[in-house]
Amino acid sequence: MSKTITILGSTGSIGKNAIDVVEALGNEYQVEYLSAYSNAEKLAEQALLIRPKAVCIVNEDSAIDVKSVLQNESIDVLTGRAGLLEIASQEVDVLLNGLVGSAGMEPTLKAIEAGNDVALSNKESLVMAGQLINIAKTKTGTEIFPVDSEHSAIWQCLSGESMEDVSKLILTGSGGPFRERDVNSFSDIAPDEALNHPNWDMGKKITIDSATMMNKGLEVIEAHWLFGTKPDDIEIIIHPQSIIHSMVEFSDGSVKAQLGVPDMKIPIQYAFTYPRHNPSDWESLDLLKNSELTFQPPDNTRFPCIQLAYAALRKGGTASAVLNVANEHAVYRFLDGSISFTDIPKIVESACDSHDFHNNPNLDIILQIESWTKEFVVNFRP
Repeated sequence: MSKTITILGSTGSIGKNAIDVVEALGNEYQVEYLSAYSNAEKLAEQALLIRPKAVCIVNEDSAIDVKSVLQNESIDVLTGRAGLLEIASQEVDVLLNGLVGSAGMEPTLKAIEAGNDVALSNKESLVMAGQLINIAKTKTGTEIFPVDSEHSAIWQCLSGESMEDVSKLILTGSGGPFRERDVNSFSDIAPDEALNHPNWDMGKKITIDSATMMNKGLEVIEAHWLFGTKPDDIEIIIHPQSIIHSMVEFSDGSVKAQLGVPDMKIPIQYAFTYPRHNPSDWESLDLLKNSELTFQPPDNTRFPCIQLAYAALRKGGTASAVLNVANEHAVYRFLDGSISFTDIPKIVESACDSHDFHNNPNLDIILQIESWTKEFVVNFRP
């Protein structure tokens, strides 16, 4: 069965992996739309390779370069935030949202409202607007296919099962680069140290989230909206080898786990080919070479972001949106050197405590909260 695909964030880590997957799958899968933020050279290269109907370059300053390369091609070039939302609204079989941060939330909503299934890597979409997105899904009859390795693992473990029989979801995490570092030295952590992840090759923002373990907190919130599981029934376990991507425990005590090498092409392909596990030519798991699988509880003193995320999920309303946006812009401040590593959870907690809380926000309120939170973080003085 042929499928048409949109890839948002095609020049990033997820997007480039997605294009590799589509190229390997063959002619039955056709990418019709691409978007990038500012990498004009890579976007133009991808467009000439794939021949989509249209591309969008969000950064207006980069648009002239894309238009120059594609001026004699039958490929439309859209620009700006409006162009991104227009691309997201185009009808396809599945849209892969590989955007980074809160900018990915509204495109997810637009895609679902247009009747598109969404392969979701942008966890921030559900963290910020999970209730709105699920309402839109119900109206349009669309599906979300999780691309985060942890949620893809849970999705696969739940295949053929009843949620009534689920006792808890178990999200595994590597623990990042500072799992064993002296917590008293955390204030001295430099950005280049935090960007040195032991297992995964990811973009800067998510790599810092892994270092603070906020990524696990965001994944707890995402899991709640994807699977309808209560916060107290979602557990985080540190698994340094990143071989078991997550697990599901059932009421009878049995546990199902999904294992694989740490390669994002695997969950991306499954989202595209669901319910099939199509053949692939990338590395497969050799258990004899990965015979040591270890586990430990997360250290909430070392990684306070985890409990901040649980608290936001339990509070509901706009709390998770503020948590997400505050974390995102605190990460950017850490990367530019204006705050320390340990300031990230302090800023997030302060923003969550200070914002004008709404229990049942609509999209306009969420966008207003996003703007307020960004300004709060930019002006925060540790």
